[in-house]
Amino acid sequence: MMANQQPGITAGLPTQEHTDKRCGGAGWSRPVSYAGAVHLGLIAVVVSEYDPAISFFVDALGFELTEDSPALTGDGRLKRWVVVRPPGAATGLLLAQADGDDQAAIVGRQAAGRVGFFLHVDDFDVAYARMASAGVRFLTAPRTEPYGQVAVFADIAGNRWDLIGPAP
Repeated sequence: MMANQQPGITAGLPTQEHTDKRCGGAGWSRPVSYAGAVHLGLIAVVVSEYDPAISFFVDALGFELTEDSPALTGDGRLKRWVVVRPPGAATGLLLAQADGDDQAAIVGRQAAGRVGFFLHVDDFDVAYARMASAGVRFLTAPRTEPYGQVAVFADIAGNRWDLIGPAP
């Protein structure tokens, strides 16, 4: 292990060079995966109640309800395993009902008031109009940024999201 290197952090692993336009074209190295294909499967969003959250994500955002099954907490209490995802997406949201004061305290503040979720769409204007007519609360007016059109909205819990579409 090299000096100042943490154990297990790419020590001795081969790397691949990668160029990313978001980094001004500067290359960076990343370890080569030995696990085969890897993807992010679920992201937990802590909500106050399951059913209103399902309704928001399915009816207002157009996500698909891919699972709603009974499950048990680690100490044997009944809960639900609820997964929604945008149509065709590999990554989904696990809607997790707050269990206890600590979890209830983060409902709507999972990113501490920052935008923490990013919903990319092919047609920004159509998505924005559909979401607004479905009652989605937009916190900013649409604007154009170097990476595309964007508007910030709040989910049912109060978490901030960017709606992002291609630049006009």
